[in-house]
Amino acid sequence: MRVRALVGLGGNLGDPAETMAAALRAIDARSDCRVCAVSRLFRTPPWGNTDQPAFLNACAALNTDLTPRALLDLCLATERQFKRVRSERWGPRTLDLDVLDVDGEAYHDNTLTLPHPRLTERGFVLVPLADIAPDAVIAGATVAAHLASIARDGIEALGPERDWWHERR
Repeated sequence: MRVRALVGLGGNLGDPAETMAAALRAIDARSDCRVCAVSRLFRTPPWGNTDQPAFLNACAALNTDLTPRALLDLCLATERQFKRVRSERWGPRTLDLDVLDVDGEAYHDNTLTLPHPRLTERGFVLVPLADIAPDAVIAGATVAAHLASIARDGIEALGPERDWWHERR
């Protein structure tokens, strides 16, 4: 049964735009996932550990047959494929893929909680998420309403393109 999943993407090492684009293409190539919307790219200041380069962030909406846990496993495997090393919390990374929400349903196991427990506090997630799903209800309010209540300092769109993840010919 197809469900809509919302995924956050980010990175600040190497060429994060190309890494995120390649990750989206790899996910979209699967028979059990279809990328149906992608936000613009946003440059965002580092969060948590602020002594590192700025990040690029985006969000994507997927139609998928995967369970929330299987989607998390796919995201983690994709991060490893693109050389993500988890050595420092909130540290620099080549790629970060976070499952933010799956069909608006609550979910919890030992490694995944949905909706993502801190997404309503983070401008670097809410700004790109509002770009594709401003009316999605998460934690009792729309993405747009959550975004209106937080700071967005230093977050800037890199352009109007939402097809940045497609391979250029």
